[in-house]
Amino acid sequence: MKETKTKITVKTTVNVPVEKVWDAWTKPEHITKWNHASDDWHTIRAENELIVGGKFLSRMEAKDGSFGFNFSGTYDEVQTQKNIVFTLDDSRKVEVTFVSCDNTTEIIETFEAESENSIELQQQGWQAILDNFKKYAEGIV
Repeated sequence: MKETKTKITVKTTVNVPVEKVWDAWTKPEHITKWNHASDDWHTIRAENELIVGGKFLSRMEAKDGSFGFNFSGTYDEVQTQKNIVFTLDDSRKVEVTFVSCDNTTEIIETFEAESENSIELQQQGWQAILDNFKKYAEGIV
């Protein structure tokens, strides 16, 4: 019997057209500028091969050097400016949907929870990263 994994959804609406949101979300030179949950963390390196079967990696580290980890996986589906589905290296699935409406883009991110941290903590962390993305994307237009 397959165990059912808890899914968590976070979302935001970015006041930027989907074309620009897509670029900011997927290009490594942008990812390193927004991909962190708090100001004492940063992404020092990002790699992204945005095709089905392609790999991605973001090296996330505490700014004081006390801890770091790779956020990495493989793309399962890529529909430009619409949807990305990927499997993290720990086998969890993530789906990111981009809904374009005039000059705004809603981003809906659903991910399978891991077992080390509480659901609340995971939801807060992923939402914080999404909020950073919104702030960054709206600032570059």
